[in-house]
Amino acid sequence: MTSSRESADPTEPVPTDPTDLSSASESPDPAERASLRSPRIDGLAALQETPRRAQERRLAAAMRDVIDQLVSTTATTDELAVAADGLERFAEHLRELPAGQTYRGFAESANAGQATAGLQPGDPEWYAFFDHSPFIGLANPLSPPVHLEYRDDQVHGTVTFGAAYEGPPGCVHGGYVAAVFDELLGATQSLSGDQGMTAHLGVDYRRPTPLGVPLTLVGWFERREGRKIFARGAMYADGELTAESEGLFIAFDREKFAALLAARDGDASGPTEGG
Repeated sequence: MTSSRESADPTEPVPTDPTDLSSASESPDPAERASLRSPRIDGLAALQETPRRAQERRLAAAMRDVIDQLVSTTATTDELAVAADGLERFAEHLRELPAGQTYRGFAESANAGQATAGLQPGDPEWYAFFDHSPFIGLANPLSPPVHLEYRDDQVHGTVTFGAAYEGPPGCVHGGYVAAVFDELLGATQSLSGDQGMTAHLGVDYRRPTPLGVPLTLVGWFERREGRKIFARGAMYADGELTAESEGLFIAFDREKFAALLAARDGDASGPTEGG
């Protein structure tokens, strides 16, 4: 997606609309923002790597490698047939194993902060859902994965996209660039002191983003106006800006969100995380 400000100065404030939810403007100083940061990024790192979790992550990493090799292989027809036979047998084996959700919560990192399966904040397993995130999850084979961390009043990150994410030749598909910004700014907006859902995401693509190159991400909280939270971010390859983004998040009603989560989970139960 692209911003409507293609030729605008990227340092200009994000424009507000006349239907703003509040005319009040709130912008904590950097020290205060740092103290308000969400624990959701640190939560993934805090998870204990139990034997079961280690195998989940190992399996996901192997599947990422299969996907990457599959989209770039020059194998013969017969070789592909042998590989397909093997994968079909493996898929059938997985279907025969017990199935169910091994965590409660949300794999989307911007929605952190709610109770999961009766756990309390401070319990590392509170954050188990992050391991299944489609962008930061180490146990999700669709995840690149993106690595994020807080540094003072900013969020910094790194990601390397393989061949499976190709758009233009040798370059990352713009949709994945946008999705990474959604993840980055979803983490960044927590520096406002609250959590919000994405209402608008604008991306300016400055130059092609290369595959196979470590990309650097930087996100920063810009301002808050009532329930509206504004954040911005940038992506770099070898020090050169490849894309930048602006995001608008709306602080959500925690009770309503908890009700949606409860309705989704219902009484379903599955295997639990264990040794």
